[in-house]
Amino acid sequence: MTRNTPPEELRVLLDARLSGQGRRWLADALDRIGGDRTAIGALFPAAGRRCGRGPLHGPQAPASGSEERGWTVDDAARTLMMAALPLSGADLGEEVAALYRYGDAAEKRGVLRGLGPLDTGDKLGDHALPLVHDGLRTNDTRLIAAALAAYGARHLEPAGYRQGVLKCVFLGIPLADISGLAERADAELARMLADYAHERRAAGRDIPADVFGLVDPNDINPSRET
Repeated sequence: MTRNTPPEELRVLLDARLSGQGRRWLADALDRIGGDRTAIGALFPAAGRRCGRGPLHGPQAPASGSEERGWTVDDAARTLMMAALPLSGADLGEEVAALYRYGDAAEKRGVLRGLGPLDTGDKLGDHALPLVHDGLRTNDTRLIAAALAAYGARHLEPAGYRQGVLKCVFLGIPLADISGLAERADAELARMLADYAHERRAAGRDIPADVFGLVDPNDINPSRET
């Protein structure tokens, strides 16, 4: 569910995708950030241009689970930058919030995806949860999926998690891209999805196939009142 892809694992994956120039740039960036927290402000936006924006997993190395599916090279580079910050707790939460607040869509996605690897021990805790709520309020499907990665699946309150899953279904985001369903799916989420599926069926519309991984088809009664 909420497995964190550790920064060390991301570094190995990145090494296979970066050019020599990209590796040198990233290594220098991480050293600078570790010595001066303010350096990340200028380096974070440059990650896509200097490291690349392609998929983190090449065609011969597919992602192994929802926590890694959809990652890009710049997502991983930005995660390593945040992990290099000599901060923890509320201070780290404030710094990543600033990166999110002032970033473009790709930078915001990188922050949201990177929260999981940052969430070890007492390093971050729930200090970045407001960013997850903000991501879920958007209609950007990549931000929504990133908000429901490992960190969001771990820290969202039950109602917020259910609403996030339902929004994914509305917007056509595959449920396979969401973390935590095996552990966090409950009777209330099943009821909400069954109501949604019933409304779709009553309107003569297709029901997303992955809904039936959480809802028994027998619970969608075509004769039920809408």
